[in-house]
Amino acid sequence: MFKKLFGWGSDDDKTAVDFSGVITDMHSHLIPGIDDGSKSLEESIELIKELCELGFKNFITTPHIMSDFYKNTPEIILSGLEKVREAVKEACLPVTINAAAEYYLDDGFVQKLENEKLLCIKDNYLLFEISYVNMPENMMDVIFRMQVQGYKPIMAHPERYPFWFSNFDFYKSLRDQGVLLQLNVNSLSGYYGPEAKKTAEKMIDLELVDMIGTDTHAMKHIKALQKCTKEKYFKKLLEFNLLNKHL
Repeated sequence: MFKKLFGWGSDDDKTAVDFSGVITDMHSHLIPGIDDGSKSLEESIELIKELCELGFKNFITTPHIMSDFYKNTPEIILSGLEKVREAVKEACLPVTINAAAEYYLDDGFVQKLENEKLLCIKDNYLLFEISYVNMPENMMDVIFRMQVQGYKPIMAHPERYPFWFSNFDFYKSLRDQGVLLQLNVNSLSGYYGPEAKKTAEKMIDLELVDMIGTDTHAMKHIKALQKCTKEKYFKKLLEFNLLNKHL
């Protein structure tokens, strides 16, 4: 899965690098007012400006779809996307932005999977997340259903689920079953806690990362990303040819 792109300096080198080797951020919350991400169009543009300065040129923003909290539909998301695109154009930002969704694996998702066309990240890549409390009992069955429907499942931020901390055999088994693993870059800065950081670093060591995303919701995530660019494991992560390159 991995292929060396380029090398960096020694592990002691603390010089920050940017995200220009990644180009595409495939996980963010930049459409205003429809989930827990950006609150206004002005905030969306400010976040995109900051991400652009970090090296990103393309965005696939992924609003939450959750049956009990964020009852977004493709129509709501795509309508919001057009407003962001117009604002990006007016601000003369040299970026492109598209939209998919981050689906929460619940009963509502299963119904959508069976009856609707879902919003994907380029063609048939489908981003999903699960509860932070425990793994859904039907998760593997639902993953199988996704694949039967022709989707390629991407699990969002697996390093953040506490019931899997350091369970690298399970991560390997997921990938063996065709599930792509998307790391939140800010896990490397310790933003989500020391255990998520430790797990993320080990996933990189074991080459268990298929995609990376910023999961940007607000300016606090930008500040953490800026800190992250000085991390040794961030540099190590960028040594690999991630699928983001092809989005």
